[in-house]
Amino acid sequence: MGVFHINCTVLNPKTPSKRVTLRRLLVDTGSEFTWIPADKLSEAEITVRKKDVAFQLANGQIVTRDVGYAIIQVDGFETVDEVVFAQPGDLRLLGSRTLEGFGASVDARRKRLVAAGPQPAAVTLRLSSATLQSCHRGPVKSQER
Repeated sequence: MGVFHINCTVLNPKTPSKRVTLRRLLVDTGSEFTWIPADKLSEAEITVRKKDVAFQLANGQIVTRDVGYAIIQVDGFETVDEVVFAQPGDLRLLGSRTLEGFGASVDARRKRLVAAGPQPAAVTLRLSSATLQSCHRGPVKSQER
């Protein structure tokens, strides 16, 4: 995938008027989580909900970081997601869970996010009353066939 960056707005889910705008987040489909600098999350008054969550970095190093909840907006896409309180030296990343929440995919050639299309959903089967009754009677015994 081509490397590219996006600008995003991060909102406090309890008080959406408390928000911060971040420039140049790296779009990283290899990262499950979105990593936002802790000072920016604090500025939006986003609170820690999970402390010391373990993450394995691309170089194999294990680190612990705090995690909170935020609304994330990018180019008309919006979702609620868990965000990592990134520390100095950490990359600022837009991860795959956020992309899935957006219903977006990556257009690497044009270096932008695009709508991924309809979201998969479960299908409800409509069964006839005869089929339902046979289900309630249990399996058919060999003599009944």
